[in-house]
Amino acid sequence: MITANFISPRGAWQARPADTIVLDFDERHRRRIAMKGTNGLEFLLDLPEAVMLRGGDALVLEDGRLVEVIAAAEPLAEIRVSEPRDLARLAYHLGNRHLSVQILANRIRIRRDAVIEDMARGLGAKIAQIEAPFDPEGGAYAGPEIEEVHVHGPECGHDHGQHDHAGHEHAAHDHAAHDHAHDRHDHNAHDHGHKHG
Repeated sequence: MITANFISPRGAWQARPADTIVLDFDERHRRRIAMKGTNGLEFLLDLPEAVMLRGGDALVLEDGRLVEVIAAAEPLAEIRVSEPRDLARLAYHLGNRHLSVQILANRIRIRRDAVIEDMARGLGAKIAQIEAPFDPEGGAYAGPEIEEVHVHGPECGHDHGQHDHAGHEHAAHDHAAHDHAHDRHDHNAHDHGHKHG
């Protein structure tokens, strides 16, 4: 089976794609999986590490053909508030619950969640139930959007031990795997006017 082991990020490619693949938010976080495009092209996605694919990215096949990633529409809640301060307050409460959120100019989108929607209403927000692609923030631990993710064959001619992965997007870490208090005060972040020993 032909493989795709290179991602060309949205905006970085122009050729006509050989096929498209429609994936929801969960399906776009991948490393290695057999896929079938909407026109029937079968291939194996095989990346060195799991990344979050974005709508508009292209998977580059071994023979140079492209498969465009389409972000599937899914049930979302679009949360609107009237004032920027209220939007910031809402974002704080959503972030405190480690939810994936998509932040737009004057609204926030989340996956449907009745409990969270009720909380948002309690903060004065209005909720619209929509169907749209979900493209949330990558998070502070995810790094910048991918510039490229690729695998070389043995003939590539450079040292893989020196390969720079700084531009690659990494999956956000799992907050459930560790304990941390949100109200913990960091005294090192403040200048109290005196030196600590």
